[in-house]
Amino acid sequence: MDEEKQGASSPNGEAPSESGGDYHSPPPVAQIPGSTEKAAEQTAVVVQTGSARPPAPPPPPPPKSPEEQEEEGMLRMSFMEHLEELRSRIIKALLGLVVAFVLCVGFADRLWTIISDPAVDALKRLNVNPPELVQITAQEGFMVIWFELPLLCAVFLASPWVVYQVWAFISPGLYKRERRWALPFILTTAGLFIVGGLFAYFLAFRYGLTFLLGIGMMNHVRPMVSITEYFDLFVNVTLGVGLVFEMPVVIFLLTLLRLASPRFLLRHSRYAILAIVIIAAVVTPTPDAFNMMLVAVPMCMLYFVGVFLGYLVVMRREGKKFPWKPVLRIAIIVLLVAAAIVFVFHYYHLHVIKKWPYVSR
Repeated sequence: MDEEKQGASSPNGEAPSESGGDYHSPPPVAQIPGSTEKAAEQTAVVVQTGSARPPAPPPPPPPKSPEEQEEEGMLRMSFMEHLEELRSRIIKALLGLVVAFVLCVGFADRLWTIISDPAVDALKRLNVNPPELVQITAQEGFMVIWFELPLLCAVFLASPWVVYQVWAFISPGLYKRERRWALPFILTTAGLFIVGGLFAYFLAFRYGLTFLLGIGMMNHVRPMVSITEYFDLFVNVTLGVGLVFEMPVVIFLLTLLRLASPRFLLRHSRYAILAIVIIAAVVTPTPDAFNMMLVAVPMCMLYFVGVFLGYLVVMRREGKKFPWKPVLRIAIIVLLVAAAIVFVFHYYHLHVIKKWPYVSR
């Protein structure tokens, strides 16, 4: 009876095979303790939620620096696009120059009266009668008065527009904080150029022309100046001094681009002063020291103004602040003292002499 029971069922509760042979069940698979419970828990979670647990989100990227954020906002252009932009800016600058030229042509007569005034004044001082310029060739008057003179005045008149086109071309490659300097850059660059031309007209050119014409008269030479020679000299002096007055802007840009530093410029200031004196000797039309210093002294002042602007750039870059209040107080005191000296000289009709006490009525 026991054998029949054993033959009727196997240890696993399965029926024996039809062949009647002995049936050997496969050995049991070893299980990791606790794995069954974990699998059951995961199955229960899937059944309850209806989906598997989502994976953990990736960590957020590190924050970008302000420089990287500004670089992403910068305009990207290919080489051909740069050339196209350059061509567009040049055309716009020339159109502005043409508009200013047409405007100046309408006032050519009045402009020539203003431009020729230094020559007439110098001839009057030298007692030359009549105090007039002469025309040697037939086309000289037309080319100078109606073409070259309006073109020169148009260069000064359209200088803010031309500088703006230069800024518009380079601004896409600048950071956002640097683009805020557009208005100060345009006003300063064009303003210094115009102020340089006015300085040459009212001071450097007038005194220099009187000196040059007076040298020949000492040797019984009567001056006769053609309008072409006079205007060529006028153009060289006014444009040369106007470009030289751009020195603070050049120094500021060199410091901004890290090509120079205020410390380096101050350390080598004696070489800069020597170069300024040489440039002043080339620009001024006279070889005397007075007229040369008349141009060299303002140039030296502009050089140190540029160094000061570079110093402000370095301080801003380092997160420092400039002590404006004490500096403004000193500047106001200096200006008041200078204004008082000018008032005393004007009120008592004083002038400077070469002997002690160097001041006389």
